[in-house]
Amino acid sequence: MEQVPFIKMHGLGNDFVVLDARETPIPVTGDQAAAIADRRFGVGCDQLIVLEPAKSDIADVFVRFLNSDGGESLACGNGTRCIASLLMAESTADHLIVETGAGLLDAEIGADGLVTVDMGPAKLDWREIPLSEAVDTLHVPVGAGPLEDAVCVSMGNPHAVFFVDDAEAVQIEVFGPVVETHKTFPEFTNVEAASINADGSIRMRVWERGAGVTLACGSGACATLVAAVRRGLIDGRKADIIVDGGRLTVEWLPDNNVLLTGPVATSYTGLLDPRFLNGGGA
Repeated sequence: MEQVPFIKMHGLGNDFVVLDARETPIPVTGDQAAAIADRRFGVGCDQLIVLEPAKSDIADVFVRFLNSDGGESLACGNGTRCIASLLMAESTADHLIVETGAGLLDAEIGADGLVTVDMGPAKLDWREIPLSEAVDTLHVPVGAGPLEDAVCVSMGNPHAVFFVDDAEAVQIEVFGPVVETHKTFPEFTNVEAASINADGSIRMRVWERGAGVTLACGSGACATLVAAVRRGLIDGRKADIIVDGGRLTVEWLPDNNVLLTGPVATSYTGLLDPRFLNGGGA
């Protein structure tokens, strides 16, 4: 196998290795994805993204997301925004449709260069998230340390949002994995610690399922905004979400869909040693 081109991209430090398999298939196993994502022995990333031909007649691309532990995720907000930016630059379009395991996502780029993706509907029923038993998803009795009384939301992947006095004071790397693997979440969960700022913005830190602490999480920002609205903690249905890597803007529309807006960037391009895709790392 020849060397495989890749692109390293990020949305506010939430970083991705992108492989383009639209013309030539690139089979990637979970173990291979984990080897590529390793920050010491691989390229290093939060998620590996594989572009494939669209399955839907109206989509421009199908996207697979593989977490740094090799597990697959159906949705990734910042990853979708990065791919949308990449393909819109390629075609000079300002709008396209990205197909994911979670459904078809509309994306567009504004005059300011910020990329918006419609992440689809927020799912609030316990069966849709999913949870292991029937419970009011506005008050889920699960937690660890300062994280208690979760709001659970699915944005194509499960989230447990905890409101605290000071998100920055929470050791998310300690308590996040405890909640992630709690028996309440049969598919595990992403974990957000959030606090409301005086200006109405929301400070959020995240432990991503299968990836650990990341600088930003687009679907997590969406889930946090939805949770804050459901709890009546902010005015309106739109707010800036301040993550470790910067600022995202999220709006929960009246039709239940959630818009995610923010910057994206390309870090560099490179060639992947074929040994990564032949059963091991370089």
